[in-house]
Amino acid sequence: MLETTTRLDPETAVERLKQAIEAQGLKLVSHINGQANAAKIGVEVPTDQILEVFHPSYAVRVWQACKDAGIDIPLRIHVSGEGDVLCIRTRSAREVFKPWASPELDAIGAELDPKLQAILDTLEAA
Repeated sequence: MLETTTRLDPETAVERLKQAIEAQGLKLVSHINGQANAAKIGVEVPTDQILEVFHPSYAVRVWQACKDAGIDIPLRIHVSGEGDVLCIRTRSAREVFKPWASPELDAIGAELDPKLQAILDTLEAA
């Protein structure tokens, strides 16, 4: 698990993550705003957002290495918190792909993990 904490407000933290995703040559596939979705049904919850991250070129490589591993992409960055501190977590790509026991997926994970860490590193540590 890769993780960091920050005292940034959720909007600023998510915006910095989005910029860092692009800077690392990845794409934001989806942004799931849990608290906004909960508000639609009249429920207030603490910060809970998911950024789904990947790139088509990596997807093609995953499919070529192990078509069934496609279920594990895109990768997810979870932003959660209550009060002054946000926790940002993601499973490392190597961790995600490990159950498939594929050297090709291991190599992809080894390429992606430094990118994921760099994305998290753009946030100010709490």
